Amino acid sequence: MLNVLFLCTHNSARSILAEALLNHLDRQAPVRRFQAWSAGSSPRPGQQPHPLALDVLQHAGVSTEGLRSKTWDEFAVPGAPHMDLIITVCDSAAGEACPVWPGHPATAHWGYADPSAGDAPDAVKREAFRHTLHEIGRRLEILMSLPPAKLQKSLLQDTARGLSSH
Repeated sequence: MLNVLFLCTHNSARSILAEALLNHLDRQAPVRRFQAWSAGSSPRPGQQPHPLALDVLQHAGVSTEGLRSKTWDEFAVPGAPHMDLIITVCDSAAGEACPVWPGHPATAHWGYADPSAGDAPDAVKREAFRHTLHEIGRRLEILMSLPPAKLQKSLLQDTARGLSSH
């Protein structure tokens, strides 16, 4: 099983969508190969997943149970799950100095625009969240369809980074 950590600055939208969707898609696969988590470099005090992220996931039939905003520090301490792949999903988190991850996991950046940014009406933002979920889903389906040999530690870095252009 490959452990995947999705990172964003606040861990309220894009990384939450990616975590929930990969776990959902993997549960439907004939053989489970992935376990996803998400975290943020600097979630705000009391940060919660964005309500529109949760709404869009629920309308897509994806469980939101257990989703919460958390700091990436939770995954850099002894006893934390060992990550095989870390994917940043926002440009600001990609440019930050990350913790030293145990085991030196593969890393990739899959940048998405922030669907919660700006002062647009909720209907416009909801559509931005749906679009982001769809775009994340396209990459995750490609990742999940890769043969096991492409997901071996020695090839995982190049494989994940290659998906950033999809």
